[in-house]
Amino acid sequence: MPRYKITIEYDGNGLAGWQRQDDQPSVQQHIETALEKFSGEKAPVFAAGRTDAGVHACGQAAHFDLVKEFPPRQIRDGINFHIKPAAISVLSAEEVPDDFHARFSAKKRYYRYRIINRISPLTIDRDYAWHIKENLDEKAMHEAAQILVGNHDFTSFRASECQAKSPVKTIDEISVLRTGEEVFIGVSALSFLHHMVRNITGTLRLVGSGKWSADDLKNALLAKDRSMGGSTAPAHGLYFMRVEY
Repeated sequence: MPRYKITIEYDGNGLAGWQRQDDQPSVQQHIETALEKFSGEKAPVFAAGRTDAGVHACGQAAHFDLVKEFPPRQIRDGINFHIKPAAISVLSAEEVPDDFHARFSAKKRYYRYRIINRISPLTIDRDYAWHIKENLDEKAMHEAAQILVGNHDFTSFRASECQAKSPVKTIDEISVLRTGEEVFIGVSALSFLHHMVRNITGTLRLVGSGKWSADDLKNALLAKDRSMGGSTAPAHGLYFMRVEY
């Protein structure tokens, strides 16, 4: 059975996230339905990361097996034809070895959180960024964020419903950059806890607004207590950028 890897982008608004749900549309459901219409086969699709409701993706990766072999271009175009009008697009498709797994073969995942830092309300970007009115010091945010780089117990940034066996993760890199009124938080790691990037973002906001110092962030990390961290940033500002294999 040939195995295919696809790279996908999607608008998370109006979707229950990646994972198939009984009562709400999801990215997985749309792709599996389109794949069946195209190929005539029911095939489960496995993703590199199960993004939450409202989270967007620029380079999500997934794989599936089919009995029949198709040219990769036909896989891409066939899914895209049948997935309309959902705001989901297969950017590329390729045949991969049988031992490839979109989730378990991944070496690093990259997320970006997008903030628009201005007084005026958002219109075009209302559902695609977190609107923060108070002025943010991105340099202070970046400096404080380096405390989180490395191997740590991230309980203070873990959702209560997180199902991971351990709260210990390793952040390879985290950066906070500004371009005009936009502030971007980029984070890369092998894997993340549930809501980890959004909780880190909500905490860095406290640093950026001057309410917290870098030491406050360090103390929150060491506390290993979710109540000691900042708020959870909205899902619609988060983007799954790409996966490294």
